[in-house]
Amino acid sequence: MIPVTQPFLPPREEYEKLLDGIYERRWVTNNGPLVHELEAALAARLGVDRPLFVANGTVALQLAIKALGVDGDVVTTAFSYVATTSAVVWEGCTPVFADIEPDTFSLDPAAVEAAITPRTSAIVATHVFGTPCDVDALAAISSARGLALIYDGAHSFATTYRGRSVLSFGDISTCSFHATKLFHTVEGGGLFTGSSALRESMGRMRNFGHVDYTHFDGVGINAKGSELHAAMGLCNLPHVDVLLARRRAIYEQYRAGLEDLCRAGRLVFQSRRDGAEPNHAYVPVLFEDLAHRELVHDALVARDVRPRRYFSPGLNELNYVKPVQLRVADDVAARILCLPSYHEMTDDQVELVVSIVVDALRQ
Repeated sequence: MIPVTQPFLPPREEYEKLLDGIYERRWVTNNGPLVHELEAALAARLGVDRPLFVANGTVALQLAIKALGVDGDVVTTAFSYVATTSAVVWEGCTPVFADIEPDTFSLDPAAVEAAITPRTSAIVATHVFGTPCDVDALAAISSARGLALIYDGAHSFATTYRGRSVLSFGDISTCSFHATKLFHTVEGGGLFTGSSALRESMGRMRNFGHVDYTHFDGVGINAKGSELHAAMGLCNLPHVDVLLARRRAIYEQYRAGLEDLCRAGRLVFQSRRDGAEPNHAYVPVLFEDLAHRELVHDALVARDVRPRRYFSPGLNELNYVKPVQLRVADDVAARILCLPSYHEMTDDQVELVVSIVVDALRQ
């Protein structure tokens, strides 16, 4: 079986070496030394201010919303994983969906501008599949309108824009370190901000509001990452360049193998804006229509290949949001399919997927 993705695991002995230290210290959670080491290592690797390591990417979004005092309406995207919307709703805010760009699949700044009302307090934008949003336009809108700007960078580890980590943009950016991601800590997430005040505030919030053992400052939750999860991150981090190179190679093999179909207009790959360098963690393709998407999907499943319809249906169809039609996002959601990509995937397996797609579209 060829899954849509598969977690990379470092050599067992590397992880066990860090486990030995955990067993010796008996310090397994509550902001232990490996958590601090991972935060410092991530800052150095990504060239950003020191992030906060938290339990997962969803709680990272929730903390970002809380730390910025967001309330009322939040302009956001319907083309993302459900956590982008559920975090907004969980924090008592109302998602207002704006449409997306047809080529990058990220929020369309013009649609964002049109969706803003006096009730709007923030923009939550997703770097879809690790391809950067129009960060310049969104920054200009948020600044002119006095809105908080949060980026859901769940897919965006090691993605850059004009040579700068995409996680360094916005008031706060979040990232997921879930096992399905290019860099993972099994479960985990990161909060990235250039504001020392916000970092200190979120640092307290992730640990019940503790200032020290006996003093609290503000309401908090338990959003800490453990030493065992930090250890996995520290073991995975040195392998990131190799992982990035392999994902790029897989992506380029898909592009070459499906080039004739692209020229014939049978499918389209996601575009990226000038200056953006994605991490190639996903291989999303758009087919001509829903019928052809399903034709290819079923042909792959019949050969024990497991693509995913990321992100279909759109979040505007959730049963806890106000229904709204979005011309571009609805169309993309109906035609999108992510092809398998992971570090251990072989060239022969990529070629098999390509051949199944090509054969299916010849019918």
